Amino acid sequence: MRTTLDLPDTLVNEAMNITNISKKTDLIKYALENIIQREKVKELAQYFGKISLDIDLDKLRKR
Repeated sequence: MRTTLDLPDTLVNEAMNITNISKKTDLIKYALENIIQREKVKELAQYFGKISLDIDLDKLRKR
């Protein structure tokens, strides 16, 4: 998808320096992937303590 963005130079330059990414397109892809991953982790965190996994690790490891 092609689009035009108006981004602050200081923000883009700082992000490029921190990530060592030299192309703006790659930087935007990286940022979007990180946002998606962070949101998925938030969704998973909602299940903490709510799912009962009745797993015997010793049995699974055949000890």
